[in-house]
Amino acid sequence: MSRPIIYIDGQEGSTGLRIRALLKDRKDINLILIPPEKKKEPKQRASHLNEADLAILCLPDTAAVEALEMINPHTRVIDTSTERRTQEDWTYGLPELGPSHRQTIATSDRVANPGCYPVGFILTVRPLIESGILPATTPLTVNAVSGYSGGGRKMIKFYQTAPPSKYFEQDAPIPLSIYGLTDTHKHVAEMQKFSLTAQPPMFVPSVDCTFNGMIVCTPIPAPYLSPNTTAESVCKLWSKRYKNEPFVHVFPPAKATSTLRDGCFLDLTNANHTNHIELFAFGDERGVVLIARQDNLGKGASGNAVQCMNLMLGFGESEGLI
Repeated sequence: MSRPIIYIDGQEGSTGLRIRALLKDRKDINLILIPPEKKKEPKQRASHLNEADLAILCLPDTAAVEALEMINPHTRVIDTSTERRTQEDWTYGLPELGPSHRQTIATSDRVANPGCYPVGFILTVRPLIESGILPATTPLTVNAVSGYSGGGRKMIKFYQTAPPSKYFEQDAPIPLSIYGLTDTHKHVAEMQKFSLTAQPPMFVPSVDCTFNGMIVCTPIPAPYLSPNTTAESVCKLWSKRYKNEPFVHVFPPAKATSTLRDGCFLDLTNANHTNHIELFAFGDERGVVLIARQDNLGKGASGNAVQCMNLMLGFGESEGLI
């Protein structure tokens, strides 16, 4: 059997570069790349897109639309941009979404790769709503921080070339910054739809001075939860739901506490360079804080796209991933 042809449209961006790194040593696929000097030539792009058995689009929204207009129906697509994620004729590319969703991805020709922040929010919140522990009508707030690679080329350049922050006497990176304060973040629609919440969460994202890494926190006050809900019971629910998931790891409170640096710090980057997502729950009589930690370029982007690619092409789901 011939090896399937994979083409990455947008091979020089942070997501495309990570996918290239994950695929470069694979012997079961034929990865084709466009010469850099021809990457903006429509005919060359169209030729590669239609030669491929599966195209992975690592493009801004507008450029992704252009690519989709070039593609013949026989080419299967994984799109990492935003617009298709909530469209009914596209499959949301999060294998852990539900018991049958893996098979839905495997048989789909059009898969929308999830946003990085929504992966953590959905996988922590959805099981609670499905089980009835958390009413879907609960107003939720999400506080999250990502490495600056999640902002694309412009943000990467800013963080890597900007002068030291005025808040430090010595040379130092720019400190953490909150953003998305003046408009609705592009991830909110998919966060609501696939977590099963009845209303959009209040989402407060921020960017840190590290290249990659991500933590997504959802604090839930006790009055919104079923009686006797604890961090321990939430972790038991997650463990049951995700027991067969190769990339989801649940840390019960006792184990979670032992992972904290100096007994109190949950570091941003501990899941970096993997496709794993780590789930934590902390709490007391006031309520529970749901936390997901992942690599925003791993399970939050490139690694998840390769996971979906493996399912779509009939490979082992974990092939080429750590």
